[in-house]
Amino acid sequence: MTQSGHLHPLTLFGRKMVATFREMGFAVADYPEIESEWYNFDGLRMFADHPARDTQDTFYTTDGRVLRTHCSTVQLRFTEAQKPPLRAIQFGRSFRNEATDATHEAVFHQLDGIVVEKGITMGHLLSTQERFIKALFGATQEFRFVPAYFPFVEPGLEVHMKFKDRWLEMWGAGLVHSEVLKNMRIDPGKFTGFAFGIGVERLAMLYYGVEDIRG
Repeated sequence: MTQSGHLHPLTLFGRKMVATFREMGFAVADYPEIESEWYNFDGLRMFADHPARDTQDTFYTTDGRVLRTHCSTVQLRFTEAQKPPLRAIQFGRSFRNEATDATHEAVFHQLDGIVVEKGITMGHLLSTQERFIKALFGATQEFRFVPAYFPFVEPGLEVHMKFKDRWLEMWGAGLVHSEVLKNMRIDPGKFTGFAFGIGVERLAMLYYGVEDIRG
């Protein structure tokens, strides 16, 4: 008897995330997993002294490139060919040299997004994140926005969601830093934007009710 295979739950959940952002008008981009330091670090204001660039956090190739540590490369890559108004996401694998535990893996998936238009405010960012959460988890899901620092946004925040009896940090976001806009060759005097980077596995844990990312 012939048996058919099934898609991995993470694949199904990732497709649901992408579809939700498509419905909000986001284009879907796909860029290399092996990146230059410019796209992965420098262009996003993660300069030479940033701890994330150390070999204990990042995998480097022999020619000095890196296995991308996030999918925020979409910010610099997408804007090379597209100019505002724009909104795009990138979904894919990311790599960090860190210990595996209940909420961390060395190889994981991220969904990162960028929006740049005239008049974008923190209100647009918050409403987009709220719409995404409610689309996937329903109106009863508890979440909160917590101030946070990231070098490529100002101001920045973290999205925390209630997971069983505790709050769990799910992803970071914020208004795109003016220097990053300049690196995109976009005039920060005319345009503003917001960016976000969502850890897919951690969010899938909540969606499927799984307490250990390794299981």
